[in-house]
Amino acid sequence: MSVIAPTITVQTTDEYTASVERLHPFAQRVHIDISDGEFAPTFLLSEASLWWPQEWTVDIHAMVARPAEHVEALIKLKPSLITFHAEAGGAQVLLPLIALIKQAGIKAGVALLKQTVPSTISDIIQAVDHVMVFSGELGQYGGTASLMQLEKVRLIKGINPKAEIGWDGGVNVENAYTLTQGGVDVLNTGGAISESNNPADTYATLVKEINKHGVI
Repeated sequence: MSVIAPTITVQTTDEYTASVERLHPFAQRVHIDISDGEFAPTFLLSEASLWWPQEWTVDIHAMVARPAEHVEALIKLKPSLITFHAEAGGAQVLLPLIALIKQAGIKAGVALLKQTVPSTISDIIQAVDHVMVFSGELGQYGGTASLMQLEKVRLIKGINPKAEIGWDGGVNVENAYTLTQGGVDVLNTGGAISESNNPADTYATLVKEINKHGVI
């Protein structure tokens, strides 16, 4: 069954606290972005400032140029999942970090930018628990869900059939069902929820949308 994971993409501690308070009444699994201002063009809140309600399942998406400099601090936070980008060093850098994350009892993930072809990082995909298809804009809410990227889901599953598939970028009420039918397990949803006048209602609508049954 697919899930909706509201996304927190903020630059200050005040914004972060406000986001947590806004999502806390209804969110169960939450996707938190961090960025070093190098891999992504925007500085976001660092791992040193992160906290969350203990009942949340938290996925951390680290948009960082040097993952090795962040992995120990991220592990100490004990999230459910830590995802680095395939483009941040490739297999030589990421495979030892993936092993370290798993040894700590945390799931390891890899994110693929639009231009990255799954077959070129097959060794990484085989090693992780989660593969995220990135279709958004690095370091900010918004972007468009490029549904052509759904082809990657089939390719990823061909490399690692057990991998959980995530999607980041442009998820909304209009495309959530299509993404789910395309094989996406975790729909990381930023602007559609954060910019809504009623985030709880939007979340509920998205959950209903991904759980609906197709009509023949």
